[in-house]
Amino acid sequence: MGVPDAAAKRISRLRHEIEHHNYLYYVLDAPELPDAEFDRLFRELQDLETQYPESRTTDSPTQRVGAPPLDAFDTVRHAVPMLSLNNALSVAEAEAFDRRVREALGVDTVEYSMEPKFDGLAVSLTYEDGVLVTGATRGDGYEGEDVTANLRTVRAIPLRLDQEGRPRVLEVRGEVLMLKRDFERLNDYHRSKGEKPFANPRNAAAGSLRQLDSRITAGRNLSFFAYGVGRSDPFPPGVTTQSGLLDWLASLRFPVARDRQVTTGVDGLLDYYRGIGERRKALAYEIDGVVYKVNDFRLQDELGYVSRAPRFAIAHKFPPEEELTEVLGIEVQVGRTGALTPVARLKPVTVGGVRVTNATLHNEDEVHRKDIRVGDTVVVRRAGDVIPEVVRRVPVSGTRGPEFHLPDRCPVCGSAAPRAEGEAIRRCAGGLFCEAQRKQALIHFASRRAMDIEGLGERLVDQLVDRGLVHSPADLYSLTAAALGGLDRMGEKSADNVVKAIGMSRHTTLARFIYALGIRNVGEATARDLARHFGDFVPFMEADLEALTAVPEVGPVVARSILEFFEQPHNREVIGRLLGVIDWPRVETAGATAKSPVSGKTFVLTGTLPNLTRDQARALIEAAGGKVAGSVSSRTSFVVAGEEAGSKLARARELDIRVLDENGLLELFPDDHPSIAKQQKEGS
Repeated sequence: MGVPDAAAKRISRLRHEIEHHNYLYYVLDAPELPDAEFDRLFRELQDLETQYPESRTTDSPTQRVGAPPLDAFDTVRHAVPMLSLNNALSVAEAEAFDRRVREALGVDTVEYSMEPKFDGLAVSLTYEDGVLVTGATRGDGYEGEDVTANLRTVRAIPLRLDQEGRPRVLEVRGEVLMLKRDFERLNDYHRSKGEKPFANPRNAAAGSLRQLDSRITAGRNLSFFAYGVGRSDPFPPGVTTQSGLLDWLASLRFPVARDRQVTTGVDGLLDYYRGIGERRKALAYEIDGVVYKVNDFRLQDELGYVSRAPRFAIAHKFPPEEELTEVLGIEVQVGRTGALTPVARLKPVTVGGVRVTNATLHNEDEVHRKDIRVGDTVVVRRAGDVIPEVVRRVPVSGTRGPEFHLPDRCPVCGSAAPRAEGEAIRRCAGGLFCEAQRKQALIHFASRRAMDIEGLGERLVDQLVDRGLVHSPADLYSLTAAALGGLDRMGEKSADNVVKAIGMSRHTTLARFIYALGIRNVGEATARDLARHFGDFVPFMEADLEALTAVPEVGPVVARSILEFFEQPHNREVIGRLLGVIDWPRVETAGATAKSPVSGKTFVLTGTLPNLTRDQARALIEAAGGKVAGSVSSRTSFVVAGEEAGSKLARARELDIRVLDENGLLELFPDDHPSIAKQQKEGS
């Protein structure tokens, strides 16, 4: 039976009233109703939805109380990557940012939008026809966790956008956090129950948002502030600046930072930074700095992106908090590249709300320069409010240990650990034969941005190495479900899934493979440059110093790291085995790509293509000498648009830039091009 008209109207009216009062209370901090009256309205709505269950919808305020527990979170791929910001840790670095922006734009002054940098958890909220349908964590920037049920419990987040003219699809980005007052209440409750309190509001917010039982999240009183839009279809007309975008989001009833400002020039940036820093402790929420963004979207597009961060924005971090403690010991850690790093074991101390027991001493020269020894009292800080480090020794009376020296042999495998001329770091020469390096090398090899082997995490790698099942990345491709099934916490289904994930990784891109090898100083961007230049692995492996330094952005330091890597016989032996099981689209050398219509052109990818993944399309373009940018500007040659293309497509049409679908992209490549393009054409 249907819902009677009178009941349907009352349900609609109650939902509107309750969300209006939620907005007044949680966003504007200006409640109009007594709590008892609000509770009466809420109970009336619950009763009506219980009486007429077919009336219950996902955007009802009653859905904020939480849902039954989940077994696990699903993965959500962001339609537009959620990129991170570069940091400025000093006034000089903030001034350098302004100088770079002005020089790139060829202007004397730039208008900036300024906002607090919330110390919370970045999330993405997707609305379709005004209704919240998906909420996800940032994750690695490309994929996050589906925490929709938990985000629906955050009362500051609108479940429905009622404004006329709202976009058909809107993805809002912002920060979930816990206000200081709510953090104290939560910890008081935990203490009253004899439970361990949270270290800081950020940890409390992150832990609350990742609860599999959203009813627990609902009781944590999380808050939210919007700071941007990932995509909008259509983009709001007349919104051309970051400050205008925040005003528009506020008109949709999203909470945005009240402490935001607009200024012109670097002096305005620094005045804002100092002013909000002075008021930091009085703010209702924790911040760890401020964010500067070029205000004009047109200028943002012109500046574009570098690696995984925008050129038009930067986070100016506050100086880290410092505390005194005692050095109980100095140990040596061996990293993925073989670097021996001295680490101070400390008498536990709370720094910036986090309990610290270890802190890096960086290298042997730093230990000697600061004269750090066992028994010393030292100043510890969290660099960038994240990584603990020993800043300096405090001279006090007492017994000091002997002067520290790094060993000349690896403490893990016993191999020689020489210190190269001109370097501050000793490195174990054991390579993949060193257990410490082996584990880290395998974790890096399997990571999402490398070979992307899902399920091959740190715990599983530890077991594989400790039990002698894997000695190098090549051994992964010989693993069987039966061998994995004998490991701890590895059931039959999990073992099958890992073996399938390893099998899927056999088909990758040359850039991913180069990056996965873990060559010192070769990151993702450099791996792409090398793949684009050499076209295949053997020419890259056999290249000499002159050939390597001919690659754009590859200097002598990177080139020498590559040569040293390939000089090791065990590395070549492992690579030889890997080349027998891994493949990627083969292309001619980069010199031959000069004849390609793609060479030298700049592409922007948007939306979902029917056959090619975003990584495949990028690899295809870059292998043929093209470039892939993150934003549309006057320098863009082509925009490749798939389903649910958003603001980038609209921007391309504004600038009269040629738009291609997947077939149009593939037509740019010759029929004899031995690549993904040919494979897709043959399969279509």
